[in-house]
Amino acid sequence: MNMLGLRGSYRNTKVTTRLTWIEEKILEKLLGNASLTLLYQSNVHKRCTLEMTKKCSLQGSTMTIVYLEQEVVGVFMLEDFPDKDSKKTSTCAWFSFERNKISSGISALVLNTLVKVNSTSLQMSSISGLTLIVYPSKEGLYLNEAVIKNLELNVKQSQYLECEIFRVDGIKNNPGFIKKMVTARQHRGKFLSTLRAYRPYADLVSEVRILLVGPVGSGKSSFVNSVKSSFQGRLTRQAIVGSDKSSITTQYKVYSIKDEKNKETLPFMLCDSMGLEDEKEAGLCTDDIPHILKGCVPDRYQFNPREPIKLKHFTYAASPPLKDRIHCVAFVLDINSVDTLSDKMVAKLKKIRKDVVDCGVGCVALLTNVSDYDEVLDNNLVNMTENMTSLNQVQNVRNMLNIPVANILMVSNYASERMLEPLKDVLIFAALQQMLRAADDALEDLPLEDTASDDGSFNNSSHIKNEGKLGEVKRREMS
Repeated sequence: MNMLGLRGSYRNTKVTTRLTWIEEKILEKLLGNASLTLLYQSNVHKRCTLEMTKKCSLQGSTMTIVYLEQEVVGVFMLEDFPDKDSKKTSTCAWFSFERNKISSGISALVLNTLVKVNSTSLQMSSISGLTLIVYPSKEGLYLNEAVIKNLELNVKQSQYLECEIFRVDGIKNNPGFIKKMVTARQHRGKFLSTLRAYRPYADLVSEVRILLVGPVGSGKSSFVNSVKSSFQGRLTRQAIVGSDKSSITTQYKVYSIKDEKNKETLPFMLCDSMGLEDEKEAGLCTDDIPHILKGCVPDRYQFNPREPIKLKHFTYAASPPLKDRIHCVAFVLDINSVDTLSDKMVAKLKKIRKDVVDCGVGCVALLTNVSDYDEVLDNNLVNMTENMTSLNQVQNVRNMLNIPVANILMVSNYASERMLEPLKDVLIFAALQQMLRAADDALEDLPLEDTASDDGSFNNSSHIKNEGKLGEVKRREMS
């Protein structure tokens, strides 16, 4: 038999998986950009465990998929598929999804599982009580109540339509990695819930404004697109990106973020700026930064590297309201070029950092183009791992901009992908959450005279103090 990926031939019979293209790709992403090769299909090969083990044993990691009328149930095995009349314990990812609806959600668990094969069945039992048994000769399937509950199934049948087993190539032989990839979807949902519930500190502003600054090509506009994509549940390219040596972004643009679930605009905005360049009269002029921070620059202002901003250019008041000011600045840097920034670029970044401090604005650094993004967060997908905080690039950014390590964040923006990746989304959401925390800290630290509402009235100190306690509760909930 000559197996060619998911399509091959068996005695001149075409073997084609029942997985749709999108289902196949999402399952590959679920396991960290793995590739699937179809080894066994019950309706083509013999319906017996002897044939099953003959095709699948000693093939490395495998994925068994059972198709029901409305749902799909599967188990990924990190270790080799067992021989007939043998058993082995393996790290397994159990998962399920609705047919033709995988993009709307997938339930998954990582469990130590005992896998047994005998003359009549393939049995999988986890130490936590989940049991799945496949009877090839009868095309029968047994799922106990624990499986149905934990994988959120709605099973009303004991017969299956098809059983397929795939070899999984290109996966890391690391149970911790598998668990992180599988549980990323659950954490993505948690981050979404937290960010949807976010409200700026003490309701001093209706929306937090986050300014993105950094060298040309560092990934500012790509981060805007990545955030919008993650919240909309689909890839979007609203902000123009490019690879030219000069900045593609020439305007100051304010992007609102819309939540796909309820179609509402979320209470934070990303403000994109022209890229910094080494030359004095090229790229964003650093003298423009204080005007942007103070809220004097309107949306879609056309930057002019040769003519710094002057207040006479706008009809804005000299002291715009708090809602129009910047509340957090994110220094966006390509992690691969941090160590090679020119002295001129470092000087510009330091000048901007000083302006940020002088204006009392929150501050983080965002390192983009992280290649091993699956290693950035700890196993709980909450904090940066200790080994990552010792990276030379992180230390260099800390020393250069005097930004605490906890506020030096890492992401892998969406660039040429065709679909969303849960772990990328988790990193994007984690970075955004830390930016909002930095903004809240800055809002909490404002002097009383800066906390006037839009109508000019001031919040009294007791109100600020009481709201401060509420804000602290909100930040604890976000952590």
